[in-house]
Amino acid sequence: MVAMSNDPDPVRRLRVLAAGLHAGMYREERIPLPYERVWAVAADLSAELPHLVPFLHAFQVPAGDADRKQARAVARSGLREDFEVRLAPGWCLMQSRLIVGGMAAVPEDGGTRFAVLGATRPTALRPVQWLYGHLLGGRRGRAFVGRVTERARLR
Repeated sequence: MVAMSNDPDPVRRLRVLAAGLHAGMYREERIPLPYERVWAVAADLSAELPHLVPFLHAFQVPAGDADRKQARAVARSGLREDFEVRLAPGWCLMQSRLIVGGMAAVPEDGGTRFAVLGATRPTALRPVQWLYGHLLGGRRGRAFVGRVTERARLR
């Protein structure tokens, strides 16, 4: 499990985490919508994550107010992966035995500074992560932020 720091800026925290993990995907952008609308999309993992991640069929998170939860991702292919989820205002970290995913947001100049990361956990997968980052990471990160923006506009 990756530890969280006490840095009050979730986006900065995610940026540091992405660097430390050599994340294959990291994207940070200003979205011209209120933080409340953007974070409502990001925090609604069960309903919204399948719209944000193209290969994801479902992300099952139990209801409740606990900030740490167990979740199950179901890919369109039928593969399943269990995740530990840490969800707090402006911060979401999802970790399985193979994958780390995260989102962070802070209000900024009448809009929202939003970031997303995707990384592999085992160091043996670093070459694959490096290749993914160079071939698809930028495009996938932009597309993810674009989908968050569109979903937030609908709210």
